[in-house]
Amino acid sequence: MANKDQIDQIAERIERLLVRHAELQRTNALLTAQVEALIQERDSFKSRLGAARARVDALLDRLPQPDSGLGSVASAGGQNMHSDSRRNLSTHKAA
Repeated sequence: MANKDQIDQIAERIERLLVRHAELQRTNALLTAQVEALIQERDSFKSRLGAARARVDALLDRLPQPDSGLGSVASAGGQNMHSDSRRNLSTHKAA
């Protein structure tokens, strides 16, 4: 009789483990789908960011270059605003 009780307990535990396994499989499938969606979203954001950077670079290229002999901008640092802006953008690309 004790042997039958042990077998019943083991069978009940196996059933609970099977139910838990099925739950974990469903949870894993949902989490995998979420990860895939987040990867796609991240890739889309990266693409959009690259396009925005290209547009900003194009706009910076269209700005007139200051003459090197005209006043305080050239004597204050020798660098124009465009190269400073590009340097700032470059530091953000690495992040």
